[in-house]
Amino acid sequence: MLKELLTPEIVQLIRERQWTDMRDALIIWPPAEVADLIQSIDEPARVLLLRFLPRQYSAEVFSELTPGLQDDLLRELSNHEVRGLLSDLSPDDRIALIEEMPAEVTRRLFGLLSPEDLRETRQMLGYPEESVGRVMTPNFVDIRAEMTVDEALLYIREHGGSSETINVVYVVDEVGILLDEIPLRRLILAQPGKTVGSIMDRSVVSLSGYSDQEEAVAMIKKYNYLALPVVDSTGVLLGIVTIDDLMDVAEAEVTEDFQKLGAVGAEPDDGPILSIREAAVSVLFRRRIGWLVLLVFANIPAGFGMSFFTDIIEATVALVFFLPVLIGSGGNAGSQSATLIVRALATGSIKLADARRMFTKELLVSLLLGLTMGAAIFCVASAKAGVTVAVVAALSMALIVLGSSMVGMLLPFILQKFGRDPATASAPLITSIADVGGVLVYFSIASRIIRFG
Repeated sequence: MLKELLTPEIVQLIRERQWTDMRDALIIWPPAEVADLIQSIDEPARVLLLRFLPRQYSAEVFSELTPGLQDDLLRELSNHEVRGLLSDLSPDDRIALIEEMPAEVTRRLFGLLSPEDLRETRQMLGYPEESVGRVMTPNFVDIRAEMTVDEALLYIREHGGSSETINVVYVVDEVGILLDEIPLRRLILAQPGKTVGSIMDRSVVSLSGYSDQEEAVAMIKKYNYLALPVVDSTGVLLGIVTIDDLMDVAEAEVTEDFQKLGAVGAEPDDGPILSIREAAVSVLFRRRIGWLVLLVFANIPAGFGMSFFTDIIEATVALVFFLPVLIGSGGNAGSQSATLIVRALATGSIKLADARRMFTKELLVSLLLGLTMGAAIFCVASAKAGVTVAVVAALSMALIVLGSSMVGMLLPFILQKFGRDPATASAPLITSIADVGGVLVYFSIASRIIRFG
């Protein structure tokens, strides 16, 4: 082969530092053959050869090397050279490289990726859409248990400049497994000659890269941490997730919940609406039209329901005057209840197991609300349409508010029970249910009291 004939000449050019001639001779070779050449020459020459190849061509050659040789070369190259190499690798080659590297090399590679490449790499590595792996950073400080406090502090001074946070440092063993986290304050106040291991309490709390981001938010709140370590399945420290990133997550989650409560659905490719001012008209239209059309059909039964009571409506026209008030009150009461439950489920203050307890509590609250609102409409209706219509309106108000509130409370629990997002219990959906139910309840009561009263 041409490679076998020219290899001695290429090696001679490397030894004589004839970099231009070497590069000109090699760039006409297929990258796979240059990779074979690199594997056949001694170690110092490998690094020199790779360094003086054109950047894009060098990345193609590097992707053809065995994982072991890639690891060796990465340890010899400077951060600047590795950063350029990573940026020139194709996404799939970059993922293949990262997946094959030891944990400490993986952390270094993550730290050298550009923000855009880092986002792409995290996605391609297989972390789920809303997992901790999508928001973790490889920029942290780790120390060893056998270090003295003085040695640890010196190491932190030398290597902590690029760390995302310096409030906490992480203790790892020789293979990168997380042993503990130590607040910097404890390290500073410890005796200089003590070992790091002697001041460890091994009470570290960590997350998997596959953990849900909402779980990380809950843990940050529970333990009052500024950052949480992220480990792989073997306990190796991969990165940290910080409170500032998680606050962005929490804000996005609240925004999403409010969108769902308002029946603002999301198209898969649109992303979350974080700024309505910047959202395109087409995006806003797509997110709203689906629910609105669906709710048109959901409200049709209310019209059909009224058609069964045309006789009572014609006999007592005053009934129509109070219909908007009744169904509007039912929708408002149901939306209130749903909002309270959805938010409580989102913050973890109640669980699915609390459904029975919340049912009893909401039943009592709804009954009091219904009776109070029923008394209020009785006063108005008796002056406007007489006692008989007032009694109908008052009883209807009490039952509609009670029923709508219970629907608003139960629907989030039911959705969570079946693995759906409780926020999908949107206010417009509950309002539509209240409208249909309210019409049927109101005119059913009216037909009985007015006809047989």
